[in-house]
Amino acid sequence: MPRPTRIEYEGAFHHVMNRGRHRRAIFHDTRYFEAFLKTLEEAHQRFDAIIHAYCLMSNHYHLLIETPKANLSQIMKHINGLYTQRYNRLKRVDGPLFRGRYKSILVDADAYLLQLSRYIHRNPLEVKRTFVNQVEDYRWSSYPAYLNKEKAPDWLYREKVYQMLGQRQRYVGYANYVERGIDEDIKRFYNKGNMLSVLGDKEFREDRRSENEELDLVHLRNALEDKPPIGDIVNRVAKILRCEVKDLIQRALGRRRNSPHRAFAIYAVRQYSDASHQQVAEYFNLTHKGSVSTPLTRIRKEIEVGGWNKEVSTLEKELFIVKRT
Repeated sequence: MPRPTRIEYEGAFHHVMNRGRHRRAIFHDTRYFEAFLKTLEEAHQRFDAIIHAYCLMSNHYHLLIETPKANLSQIMKHINGLYTQRYNRLKRVDGPLFRGRYKSILVDADAYLLQLSRYIHRNPLEVKRTFVNQVEDYRWSSYPAYLNKEKAPDWLYREKVYQMLGQRQRYVGYANYVERGIDEDIKRFYNKGNMLSVLGDKEFREDRRSENEELDLVHLRNALEDKPPIGDIVNRVAKILRCEVKDLIQRALGRRRNSPHRAFAIYAVRQYSDASHQQVAEYFNLTHKGSVSTPLTRIRKEIEVGGWNKEVSTLEKELFIVKRT
């Protein structure tokens, strides 16, 4: 039987899972868990993967990933491949680690994102051999960060789930929500022996299947079309924001150090050009490529709650629509 085609598009949400070969452990101690988390951070920096939730168990993992650039395959190749290398170095072995191709489920975020985050976070309690008495006691998931009991890494994006929960006391509210247990429809979906590749209602599934028929042509067109150079993007951002290019590029001190205009320029370059984190860091005179993540996360969160709509719309029209006419 041929493998099902991956459904990938910009802004898609995916529940991704994989486990060790023959159900063997892929995490043995703190060093292995931390190596995997480091790999997730690098996937965020390099491929703009937005990670909404994760849970690392002894022989498998769960990830809830958003892909602004429709590049899940690229992201997962990086995560599984690089972690296998790090695992082999730590264990002093050689060979494949995972059972094969990862399992990914396309998620209707509006209907199921909140429930799916609960499903992932409750995994240590729901498996046959429970790991903890209280789910918040399990260290290797994003749940403690969701309750603000541990500092959330820069690459973990919690705001979407909090917004869908719709409660002012986000930490207590989310804890109460998770404590109530997994929804019956989610249980039925994941208890199917051959899980569907799409989690959503009939209309969502049919829409994604029809979209998928056009994806190859869309990806080909995007691959053939030249992305705008960094300088062009920065010049246009400066014009839109009515500021000087030098104010966007030069690293400022004092109060201007965290300039929102500069953060938006960094976001625009990373979003609309082919520039890597290293190239962006060099262009904007940042001390390290890891410094790119902070302004990226800041602007994405602000866009998520309605900020920068006018600027993004104007920039995209200038970069792509005007360019094609």
